[in-house]
Amino acid sequence: MVAKIGLLALQGDYDKHSHILAQLGMQSVLIRYPQQLNEISGLIIPGGESTTISKLIDISNLRQPLLLFARKFPILGTCAGLIIISKLQQEDSRVKTLKILDITITRNAYGPQSYSFIDNLTVIIDNKRSLNIDVTFIRAPQINTFESNVEVLASYNNMPVAIRQGHHIGLTFHPELNNVILFHQLAFGHALITRPYF
Repeated sequence: MVAKIGLLALQGDYDKHSHILAQLGMQSVLIRYPQQLNEISGLIIPGGESTTISKLIDISNLRQPLLLFARKFPILGTCAGLIIISKLQQEDSRVKTLKILDITITRNAYGPQSYSFIDNLTVIIDNKRSLNIDVTFIRAPQINTFESNVEVLASYNNMPVAIRQGHHIGLTFHPELNNVILFHQLAFGHALITRPYF
C-alpha cells in the first residue's frame, strides 16, 4: 500500500513537494480540512507567508487537529512551514505558531525576496553520514536557539538551518526548488500506511 503524505494547501508553493513525493513512490494529498488528516501518515507545511498560513489554519479549524496529528506522525516544515511549527523569538500577534519544535525563530532574517540566494550545504545525518547539497533560501527565517533534544542536521554561517526533533524536521530553506529529496526521505521514509487515532 502506498504511503499518503499530506501537503497543507492553504497558501504557499506546495506543488513541487508533490513531485518529490512522487519520486519517492508516495502519494500526495492536498490538505485543507481537518478530516483529511485521517487519510495521511505525514504532513508537509510548505513555504509561503507565515501570517497568512497561521490565519487560515484557524479559519479552517485545523489548529487542534494539527497538534493531535503531530503527536504521532511526522511533519516537515520548510521556510514559513518551519515558522508555523516552531516558537517565535518575539511574539507577533499576526502569527500563532503550533510550538511543536523546541526552537525560537526570527522571521525574514535574511531580508526581502530580492536577497534570495542558492548555496551549498553539508548535511550531517546521525552524526556520521554527510552529504553536500545545493538549496535555495527565500526570505528565510533564522533559528536563534534550540533545546538539547533538537538535532542540527545542517548549518549555514554557523547558524542551524536544518533540524530534527523526534519525527519532525524543520528547514529554513526550500529543498523542493532544487529537487533535494533527502529531507522528505528522512521525514517520511518510515511513514505509517495504516490510519490513526482520531
